[in-house]
Amino acid sequence: MASLVRGVSSAFSGNRCLIRLLAPRIAGVGAILPQRLLHCEKYPQTTTLLSNMHQLHGWQYQILRQYFATAPLTIEFIRARVLLVVALYDKVDASKLTIDSHFINDLGLDSLDHVEVIMAMEDEFGFEIPDHDAEKLNRPADIVRYVADKEDVYE
Repeated sequence: MASLVRGVSSAFSGNRCLIRLLAPRIAGVGAILPQRLLHCEKYPQTTTLLSNMHQLHGWQYQILRQYFATAPLTIEFIRARVLLVVALYDKVDASKLTIDSHFINDLGLDSLDHVEVIMAMEDEFGFEIPDHDAEKLNRPADIVRYVADKEDVYE
């Protein structure tokens, strides 16, 4: 190995132009390993750097960005998700739950339970609800309206 390194270094020592020409190509070969070395055969669901790279010509590669969009939300879908999250809360009686049920008066939740329901909604919809807004969300209908406003969903 040492003799190989000495041979390569002595070959390149006199010609700096050759180093400038070959260095990017050698670096490109190091970055683009065969798929079998990246364990893609064993784990086909593995996403590698190569899956986003497409060869233009020769040693030139282009990295493509991938964008995706989620399915558009509807009021009915938001309403169903809110009712499901509230119904799955262990202190809520599902028979008493309606879209207009008050968390404290009708369902018998205390303020800590109300905070936990709001936190579950944050997890469900993927955004944080500020405390001053959370205090106003006393019914599932209020949460549906808040999420619809936040996600720009209209009837």
